[in-house]
Amino acid sequence: MNLQRIFSHAYSSLRSTAKNNVANGFVGAIGNTPLLRLNRLSEETGCDILAKAEFMNPGGSVKDRAALFVIKNAEEKGLIQPGGTVVEGTAGNTGIGIAHVCRAKGYKCVIYMPSNQSQEKIDLLRMLGAEVYPVPAVAFENPENYNHQAKRHAEKLENAVWTNQFDNTANRQAHIETTGPEIYQQTNGEVDGFVCSTGTGGTLAGVARYLKDKKGDKVKIFLADPPGSVLHSYITSNGKLKERSGSSITEGIGQGRITDNLAPDIEIIDGAVHIPDEESIKMVYRLLDEEGIYVGASSALNVVAAVEMAKQLGKGKKIVTILCDGAYRYQTRLFSRSWLDSKKLSTSIPEHLQKYIVLP
Repeated sequence: MNLQRIFSHAYSSLRSTAKNNVANGFVGAIGNTPLLRLNRLSEETGCDILAKAEFMNPGGSVKDRAALFVIKNAEEKGLIQPGGTVVEGTAGNTGIGIAHVCRAKGYKCVIYMPSNQSQEKIDLLRMLGAEVYPVPAVAFENPENYNHQAKRHAEKLENAVWTNQFDNTANRQAHIETTGPEIYQQTNGEVDGFVCSTGTGGTLAGVARYLKDKKGDKVKIFLADPPGSVLHSYITSNGKLKERSGSSITEGIGQGRITDNLAPDIEIIDGAVHIPDEESIKMVYRLLDEEGIYVGASSALNVVAAVEMAKQLGKGKKIVTILCDGAYRYQTRLFSRSWLDSKKLSTSIPEHLQKYIVLP
């Protein structure tokens, strides 16, 4: 083959590859996020601390995956027709993902959310065309809980569906079909541990199920829990649910019950770690300073948990976790001196990282 034919063949191959890599709109761009090695923490622990960069999804969070799958599930079951309305109760990120998918598919979107969530999330939802109802944050058992209000709203509308992210197992299925296989492929099957926090339980349960089916006991699964959640105690006490108390700066994670997404896989979770807010906020700043990664408190909590898992499993292991979303959705809180002071967290940030507290 002469040089001209060689170059022509190479160009043709590149052009074909580029064409095949074109995503089909917003929906087609969800998933296939990079797996990042956190270099400083990997050096400190003697393990590979690997983080799935879910903030690189087109809607900015891991919840894009669940949003797509719960809407697809409604479509497949004939629960919504073109021009219909999707209603969801959410702490923010699933709602943002749903709002994006609704815009892409031509649906209306209604979101109920706890009023204690960041203003950035509420504003973004409205910018995406969603009808947003911030309501008082009350326990799931209370009929005024945002999830129950969302369900009642959907029932009053024609051609509407409540996607029920907490107990709709299409959420879990998203991670069995996408996140789990991606992690397995990106580590060449050499993942030793996976850990993340849970809100709906979909990410943890789906990834856990896929990895356990592939590797059995050769991979360990841990749950990471913030203050105010009962799941750490449930797992470490062999299934005893205690009354929920306390709260956390993290948003969208922690739980007072076992959701239908988590229930099928709760028995395959090998352990749990409780992460104080002081450690989460410190890691927000460490990741920014050491890795150039700008993520929220739930992502930071997951990384703290991955470090703890590495210590428990020992050196030489590959530990994977989830970077749920970017810090820009929380920046007026996480980088505000007055807000940090109000939560008594300013002193948790080391002196050399205080320079990043740039808001009053």
